[in-house]
Order: sequence, then C-alpha cells, then structure tokens
Amino acid sequence: MRVLDLTSVVLGPYATQMLGDLGADVIKIEPPEGDTTRYTGPRVSRDMASLFMGVNRNKRSIVLDLKTAPAREALLRLVDRADVFVHNIRPQKLEPLGLGSDTLRKRNPRLIYAGIHGWREDGPYSGRPAYDDIIQGLCGVASLMDQLTGEPRYAPTILCDKTSGLVAAQAILAALYYREKTGRGQFIEIPMFETMVAFIMVEHLHGLGFNPPQGEPGYARVLAPWRRPYRTADGYLCMLAYTDAQWRRFWAEVGKPEMTADPRFADMAARSRSIDEVYRLAGEELTSRKTADWIETFDTLEIPAGPVKTLTEVIDDPHLAKIGFFKHMQHPTEGELVMPDVPVQFAGSPAAIHRLPPRLGEHGREILQEIGMGADEIEALAAGGGVVLPGGKEKVA
Repeated sequence: MRVLDLTSVVLGPYATQMLGDLGADVIKIEPPEGDTTRYTGPRVSRDMASLFMGVNRNKRSIVLDLKTAPAREALLRLVDRADVFVHNIRPQKLEPLGLGSDTLRKRNPRLIYAGIHGWREDGPYSGRPAYDDIIQGLCGVASLMDQLTGEPRYAPTILCDKTSGLVAAQAILAALYYREKTGRGQFIEIPMFETMVAFIMVEHLHGLGFNPPQGEPGYARVLAPWRRPYRTADGYLCMLAYTDAQWRRFWAEVGKPEMTADPRFADMAARSRSIDEVYRLAGEELTSRKTADWIETFDTLEIPAGPVKTLTEVIDDPHLAKIGFFKHMQHPTEGELVMPDVPVQFAGSPAAIHRLPPRLGEHGREILQEIGMGADEIEALAAGGGVVLPGGKEKVA
C-alpha cells in the first residue's frame, strides 16, 4: 500500500506515521527546505530534530520543488502508482498546481485523496490557516482550562493535531476498505475544527444534548476543582473510585462506612450532583498515608490508583521496561535513538518500526527509479532544481 505524504508539522505526519507503522510504504514529499519540524528541538544533524523524529518513522523522503513543472510531472507519475494521497496544504494553494482532488482522481480513479484541513470547505472559515493553538481556542479547550485555572490556557500537549491525526488515519483506512469492496477511490476531508468539536462535545454537550436543554454544557465531574491528583503523606496519588461498590470499599477502608448512606453520595446519580464534595472529602482522607501504602491498599480493594510520574519517570516505568516499549535503535547518521513502540499489537500481522526517520531527500533517487526514471533523467531533474538529491551529513554548529 503506497501513501504519498505531502503533510508537514504534526497533524498529517502523525497520521501517515501510523499508516507506516501498519506496513504502508509512505513516501514523504518535502519542499527543498524540508518539513519545518526538522528544525524543532534538540538534534545532532541540522535537519533531524526531535519533533521530526517523533512523527516521521517508517517513511521514505524525497525532495520535490513543486513550483517547477518537471517536479510536478514526477509527482503525477508517483500518483499513477499510489493508493493514498495525503496533504495538509490549503486547497487554494494546490488547485493552481494541478494537484486538486478532481484532477488526481481522474488520473487515478482508485486513489484515496485525503485533505486534512483546518475547517470543512463548505463553511465560512474555509481557507483560513489553522494550527493546534487556534483550534484549542475555538473548540472550547482553552475555555475549559479557564474554568479550572481562572484563565484561558492551552492543554500542555499538541492535542488537536494528534487527535485529528488519529481520525485521519482511521478515515483513510475506512476509505481503503470501501475501495476493496467497490474498486473506487474517493476524496476525504478531515477538518481539525469539526473533529475537535465532536471530540470535546462527547461529554461536554451535557444538558444541551436535549431540546429543550436539560442543563448547561460542561461535564461536572471532569470540571470539579477537586478532580486532581490527591496529596498523600509523601507525595501525590491518582485515585478514582467510580462504582457504588468501589466507594463502599473506600469509605469502609477509611473508617467512614456511614458515608455510603449519606443521600449526597448514596449512588451514581447523587454523587454526580455532589461530585466536588465527594472528591474533597476523599482527598482529605488520603493525606494520612504514603503513596505506596495507598497503592497497595487500593490494589487489594480493586480501586484504580497510581502515582503521579514525571516524563522521565514514565520512560523508566517498570511495566514499560518489562515489555520493551521504548526502543533503542541505531540510526546511520544520528546515532542511537529512543522512540516509543507501536502501541497496538496484532497477533497475525504485527506492526513494527521498520524504517527510522529519513534524512531530507534520502530516498529521492530510488523513488524516481521506481517510477521508471533513468539516471540521465534524474540528473537533469536535479540540475533544474526540481528534485534535491541527498547530500552529506551536516552537524549542528
């Protein structure tokens, strides 16, 4: 399964990396300057920074300057042999280059053409540029943080890009299944804004899910000020008693079995109405013992619990160490790399890291040879600036 990947930054590359993890031949098509994330974060070589490494394994790289006609023609020859074409470029920029959906699908009717956009193209926001921060503001994430912290804030992860990337990979796989059944490709639009509104409103539409409304928007449990890691005698603990049985065992353990008869906490519906008070009272009890003691107790009571870990401690987690989740792999130019494994496990068709992140244009020559270009044609394309063939390693100054 061949995927032509004209995406950059995080959203698109995360989606195509997942397809590569599942075994697709992903060809990353970059401009002469490369994906901007090549220069974002710590690095050994100038164009191989940490953020790029995180979303571009299991891919091959070719540099095509699509402002030139010969490079566009080379891309069209790649399209002829491709199964999927993915981009996160504004459509208004692709159409003048002859790379719109109708043009490419007329050339290759079996092609899955996936456009990852900021917004659906039939709405008034069409054509606007979009990044994760902008979408976090528009879809309600920053406002939800305001309710918790007293001021609008972004979630401390690239939430909208990665969530939309997951949805994009899912949509592409569904379109490929449809093609297997019908023989027909299709255009898919994956808009960040609409994807994130659907994601957030799963729980936060709340009372507005009825007409007339049965309450305000916002899921009270996750917005409760006391929904947070609890302080213990020596640190912090994450604990979530959720079912009636779990709460009965919790209150019995802390010597307050009468709490289960309190009308505020007697069942799920009552606790939902008084959730912040429930969490506050539970938090007061947890200060009496050390974190490790509580975890041992909750394991016995079958109440989910765990410690608060730093990012460094996550990497050293004993469960992850036992399953070998963080892979140490030798890159031919960048030295030893550490990266998370493919998280899903398949019994019959295992996913794997089979290619390390590519150098800029590393596979240009072999990719052009695969579409029938001879050595002279490739050199002529390079001489005209249409393709940039790989050079030597450049160290950070």
